[in-house]
Amino acid sequence: MSHPHYGALRTAHPLASVLLQDNPGPMTLDGTNTWVLAAPDSGDRIVVDPGEDDGVHLEALADGPPVAAIVLTHRHHDHAGGIDRFVELTGAPVHAADPSLASGTDPLTDGAVVAGGGVELRVLTTPGHTSDSVSLLLRGPGDDGTALLAGDTVLGRGTTVIAHPDGALGPYLDSLRRIAELPAGTPLLPGHGPELPDAAEIARHYLAHREQRLEQVRAALDELGPGASARQVVEVVYADVDTSLWDAAELSVRAQLDHLRD
Repeated sequence: MSHPHYGALRTAHPLASVLLQDNPGPMTLDGTNTWVLAAPDSGDRIVVDPGEDDGVHLEALADGPPVAAIVLTHRHHDHAGGIDRFVELTGAPVHAADPSLASGTDPLTDGAVVAGGGVELRVLTTPGHTSDSVSLLLRGPGDDGTALLAGDTVLGRGTTVIAHPDGALGPYLDSLRRIAELPAGTPLLPGHGPELPDAAEIARHYLAHREQRLEQVRAALDELGPGASARQVVEVVYADVDTSLWDAAELSVRAQLDHLRD
């Protein structure tokens, strides 16, 4: 993604367009990617992650063909905070793994299929960033329509925070291994950052990065002692990272410490 263009629907894939929300920040990168999915000439569409409770964004998103389904990749407010208002605007059912967010539907489970807009989304449960995180395998009328919407499990730039204690490293590593087994060349449509050409390749990169971080945490514990706090470990392992990101890094380190101590 080049210069952010808020408020404009941009085609990113034959079956997917993205509306970038104007909520940039250290955790959201350029902003939240709201995905609009439909086959050409379809009379309706699926919307994935409407974003925060931002009237300008949600009204622009609602201005179009009927919404057959709303799907949430996870519960965080930058993806789901505007869900009540968007339901008011569209009347669409909400599909989510978190039962408190699902509306007019059963909670998402692994292998479930959400259809609309001439496309299908097959659910892959990919916990780790949060306990309710799912990824969505997009399929259209032809095989060339396949792509993965990964929410915050895999980003278009940088790496993902493990949102301890809801998130956990063990399940996250398993989720990355699952994505790494997708066919080569499956495009990645992330919750933040630019789309990328190969979700499996990025997942393998993430796995290598996590293993490297675990080794750094082990080394920090050897230096600081086994009773070191997560913050002390952050100050060693993330010494070269902007301190504005240390609070987020501390969440991941807490998850890493739990993983190592288990």
